[in-house]
Amino acid sequence: MKKYILILSIFIFLTSCKHEKPVMHKKDAPTRVKPKSFGYHFEKSKSWLASNDSSKILIVLAANRTDRANIAKMDSIIVPKDLTGDIAYYLPFPFEVAALNDVSKIILFSYATQTFATYEYGYLIRTGPTNMGRKADKTPTGLFFTNWKAEKTTSTFNDEWDLKWNFNVANKLGVGWHQYELPGYPASHSCLRLQERDAKYLYDWADEWILQDKQTVKLKGTPLIIFGSYDFDAPKPWLKLVNRPKALNFSENTIEKEVKPFLTKILEEQQKRENSK
Repeated sequence: MKKYILILSIFIFLTSCKHEKPVMHKKDAPTRVKPKSFGYHFEKSKSWLASNDSSKILIVLAANRTDRANIAKMDSIIVPKDLTGDIAYYLPFPFEVAALNDVSKIILFSYATQTFATYEYGYLIRTGPTNMGRKADKTPTGLFFTNWKAEKTTSTFNDEWDLKWNFNVANKLGVGWHQYELPGYPASHSCLRLQERDAKYLYDWADEWILQDKQTVKLKGTPLIIFGSYDFDAPKPWLKLVNRPKALNFSENTIEKEVKPFLTKILEEQQKRENSK
């Protein structure tokens, strides 16, 4: 009788396990410091730079979609009233997107807000400013996958331009992200410009493609979605944050709608890569 009960227990355990959904490995949500208040005001760039220490500048650079070299060239800039929070609180991406829970890595670039974000299993891991394609050379939108990378390359548009931490995402179009100056508006020849700290991070974080031969991609790299559009004839959209501090924020549902058309393809390519290990 005891033997029968043992066999029955094992059978019930095994059959019940078949119906359980496999649990994906998921990182813990990053711990972030929240600012005590939200709000922005205008200041003269040179005055602010002269009276503030460098520990606060990364947030101000991100808010103005610029870098250290270019912020000094600006007249007025927007400055958060409280600079004590983590940088993610000053940029528009949501901290968690449930629709991405099964996606191990993904990068999102927003044309409208000139920002990027990386997610791992649905959690926001990193975010920062970007300057994308100018009006005459718009950055293509849609789903891409990271291809090849190089610590330093020469621009195909101008051989005097050195591109650091370059990661190609559209091989035939010659589009990728890399470090280059951020004047604070879309100014590139279709590439995704980043501060060096962000370009190097993404360079190390994303996966390269794996080739079967020179003409055939065996495994795709990290998925990347470029979405939205930029109104080149309007004032910089982040200036409206002075009157409405959360005017550019994306809801979780908004990001889900952008990702949904590509989710099946992303998971298929992810599974191929995992099966190859």
